[in-house]
Amino acid sequence: MKQPEFDFYDKTSLKSYNLDKTMRYQLNMLDTLDVFTRKHSENVAALTCRLCEYLHCNKGFTEYCTICAYLHDIGKLFIPPTILQKPDKLTDEEFEVMKKHTTLGYEMCMKDLKLRPYAAGPLYHHEALNGTGYPQGLTKKDIPYEGQIIRVADEYDAIVSKRQYKSHVGISDTLKILIDETKPSITPDYSGTLNHLAEEAKLGKSNPVIVRTLFKVVIDDIGYEITCTQGYLEALTQDIKRVKQMEKYKEKMEKAKTEKDRNYYLEGIKVLAKPGETAENIEQIHQEYIEAYNTRKAIVDNLYKEIKIIKKLHV
Repeated sequence: MKQPEFDFYDKTSLKSYNLDKTMRYQLNMLDTLDVFTRKHSENVAALTCRLCEYLHCNKGFTEYCTICAYLHDIGKLFIPPTILQKPDKLTDEEFEVMKKHTTLGYEMCMKDLKLRPYAAGPLYHHEALNGTGYPQGLTKKDIPYEGQIIRVADEYDAIVSKRQYKSHVGISDTLKILIDETKPSITPDYSGTLNHLAEEAKLGKSNPVIVRTLFKVVIDDIGYEITCTQGYLEALTQDIKRVKQMEKYKEKMEKAKTEKDRNYYLEGIKVLAKPGETAENIEQIHQEYIEAYNTRKAIVDNLYKEIKIIKKLHV
């Protein structure tokens, strides 16, 4: 029983923009990246676009920010595969190499006239409002808004991809991590060396307004997933009713005393049957439909619970 797949990152909103020329060019650039990084870049761009829409950014900025997000990891072209694709935790030395993808991506964009306008994507997406990010350790006042948006989209997709969620069930745990990213992580020593960071100490790494907006995006996505799954459940309900009728015909066929009656009920089964369904396997098919229904019904119930949990979260 094939079940419908749900895509976290619906590209509908991206298609609404006239990004053809630039998008085609920089998508070709992404083709040179490894599959995982390319998919991540596409996901972050789609999520960035939606965040911009929910933040009521104008169309021009949304287009610009979306392309910046597509290119945010382009510098990973220059990171050795042994580090980029390492399944285990990076050593301190390897992490220092990995961090260079921000400046390498920036330099690559600056050397290319078509990519130069979007160099902010690679450069700023790992900066943190409290100054603990990289490559420059900038603070909120010096981090462009596009960098703040892309950071949240990047963090979200990185965690979701790592956990390999197939649906939004359990996604509230990811959002809790992002909430922690908005909390202060520096304890200022007003008599010591951190005195100049007093204001930054009140900030977390990520912009709480953008994280809060992400909640709205996710809740809408969950609602969409529920709608899609409920449509599938309705179809399964009709299939279960149909195969029950086929089973009744089969029972009557087996009890029929004449060949004419047996053929009559057999024809009824054939009329109701879908490809691959026969009188011989109808009990198995019925069980598969029931199992598929119960599985998806449990997912819908859990998705409703996720929405309740997320609505109680506070940034």
